[in-house]
Amino acid sequence: MRTKEEYMKALGKMKNNIFFNGERIDRLDERQMACINTIGTTYDVVDDPDYKDLIFAKSHLTGEIINRFTHIHQNTDDLHKKQDLTRKICQKVGGCIQRCMGCDGANAVYNVSYEADKSNNGETNYHENFKKWMERFQKEDLIAACAQTDVKGNRIKRPADQEDPDMYVRVVEKRDDGIIVRGCKLHISEASVSDEIIVVPTRALRPEDKDYAVAFAVPGDYEGVKQVVTIHNLREREHFKRGFMPGATDSYIIFDDVFVPWERVFLCGEYQHAGTLALLFALFHRHSYSGCKPAIGDLVVGTAALAAEYNNIHRASHVRSKLAELIMVTELGYAAGYTASDLGKPEVYMPGVGFIPYGPGSYIPNSIYCNVGRCLSGENVFREAEIIVDLSGGIPATFPYERDFVNPELKEHLYKYITRNPNISPENAAQFWRYVGDVYCSATGGVHLFGSYHGGGSPVMESIAITTQYDIESRKDFVKKIAGIKDELNKA
Repeated sequence: MRTKEEYMKALGKMKNNIFFNGERIDRLDERQMACINTIGTTYDVVDDPDYKDLIFAKSHLTGEIINRFTHIHQNTDDLHKKQDLTRKICQKVGGCIQRCMGCDGANAVYNVSYEADKSNNGETNYHENFKKWMERFQKEDLIAACAQTDVKGNRIKRPADQEDPDMYVRVVEKRDDGIIVRGCKLHISEASVSDEIIVVPTRALRPEDKDYAVAFAVPGDYEGVKQVVTIHNLREREHFKRGFMPGATDSYIIFDDVFVPWERVFLCGEYQHAGTLALLFALFHRHSYSGCKPAIGDLVVGTAALAAEYNNIHRASHVRSKLAELIMVTELGYAAGYTASDLGKPEVYMPGVGFIPYGPGSYIPNSIYCNVGRCLSGENVFREAEIIVDLSGGIPATFPYERDFVNPELKEHLYKYITRNPNISPENAAQFWRYVGDVYCSATGGVHLFGSYHGGGSPVMESIAITTQYDIESRKDFVKKIAGIKDELNKA
């Protein structure tokens, strides 16, 4: 396994195909360092004994000990540990660590590439291609972004019906040595600090959409790939530093007639597998969300409790009710993910059929509980923010700037007038309100709310998955029997 320093050294050697605010930047640009430090924590904890039982996994491909973020889940214990590892590191950095993207994408492609080869009667080598890629991914302890979301153009129309055919990433040419792809993927988290980019379809496809049924992996600085990056950093502190400064980025990834050799292609034209691949990546990622969102919930609970304490209202009954609400959402989201792990099998849900064996034997979390946990947590992010706003009052929104607290004319007055709880030092109160302002009153705080709501799929998508996969008919039968309803009396 590599170190954070080795990871950064590799980033420094990559070609500069990243654009930020009109300029071409290096991957080690100082504006990306908060993000690099955040995702780099997944390397730092390798040497931390508190993470020993979670961070290591044994590769089923090579038998070597690897970083769990490069692992293909082999049993329910792997699923449990991935969830718990994600929660634990997210607690450490104060938010998302983002490395789950490559892990989730890899687990999805691993299964679908196998099924695609099987349906092609062995005429394709997608699964072997992917296993070879995966062995290198594990051996070199790489980071991958998973590029799924297409720009979609006219969202009423399917891919092949678009006025501009490039609104979804597509194959524009097949050659003896590979394929040429064109299009754009957007909202791709941490692609600007990733070694590799895994590309997967974004939706179910029809026969006429087969050119859009493509999955492959290329290096992040590959020829013909351009990244237009948005960087999400909190406000820099000049005098009163944070304990940890998290950061994040996302990219519009433009594929400008990119050549992909066949050994890096994992699906090409098998439209009937595109929807499954799209859903599987979403499923694995929603399972990861049941680790990261509870961690963010932990931080929200702590922030709410401190806001009440620092405002000296912590004994009020309404505070207890609000804390209970936050705790319930946090732990129910985790419990749903834990149940999804416990019920994990080498199976997927097929509409009209039910759960069927799928893939070469790796474990897939239960889809109902993944979607329940993700939907419950996602729909509550703005309610959680509302509670923080309620308990904090207007302080974070109008809090004086750092330099005012070091101005000799103002310092004594400010510390006097921000004191609300005599048991809390004004210095600690000031540091706390700065933190709340960072999280909820900054541009980055707003971005995080959108990300927490939509990341891994908007709640409406989870609602669709839940209602289409849940056995509602059997529940109707329970009620009919208890009520004494006889179906034969109904008119045809």
